[in-house]
Amino acid sequence: MRITPTEVAALSLSIKVAFLSLVIMLPPGLLAGWLLAKRTFPGKALLNTFVMWPLVLPPIVSGYLLLILLGRHGFIGGLIYRVFGIEIVFTPLAVVIAVSVISFPLLVRGIVTGMESVPVELENAARTLGASPVKVFWTITFPLAYRGIIGGTILGFSKSLGEFGATIMVAGNIPGKTQTMALAIFSAVHLGEDASVYRLVFIATVVAFIALWLTERFTLR
Repeated sequence: MRITPTEVAALSLSIKVAFLSLVIMLPPGLLAGWLLAKRTFPGKALLNTFVMWPLVLPPIVSGYLLLILLGRHGFIGGLIYRVFGIEIVFTPLAVVIAVSVISFPLLVRGIVTGMESVPVELENAARTLGASPVKVFWTITFPLAYRGIIGGTILGFSKSLGEFGATIMVAGNIPGKTQTMALAIFSAVHLGEDASVYRLVFIATVVAFIALWLTERFTLR
């Protein structure tokens, strides 16, 4: 099975984007997960709705909204273009942003599940002994919630690898630049390149299986 340079580029971009989006998502994901799982405050339901919004929106709609915001005449994209001269849409950066937005709810959902399983009594006991909220988080909550955090991480990573709708809207399908593995499969199907479709589908399946298997093994240990 010979992989073409275009397929290698699409696979490489998908993996790089998935890892980069994970690095970007994890800090705010931990914060959002902790707030939703452990804190009570006005607007909590609104925050949860906002975080989970991309999960129920069609990805193509999320991509269109990102296109409006990040375009040269959009609120965010226009400001960045005027100040720094940088255009976001139809660039690799747009791919990272698109997959991060779509994957973020799955990451947070896993984190919330893990943190909700941590007994409140242990956290309260640590506070009565003088531990600060930050110390309680890193010494009690985070270690005991690691299974859920890992589960959310792998869900977010896997979703990043296979994201399609938002990516094609805000980043296009430019081979060697913004074409991810999912977009490469889409192009190959439309061009009737069955051999390329089989190779890419096989690679995507194997990569997803290995990622899930490694996470499961790590969690069990």
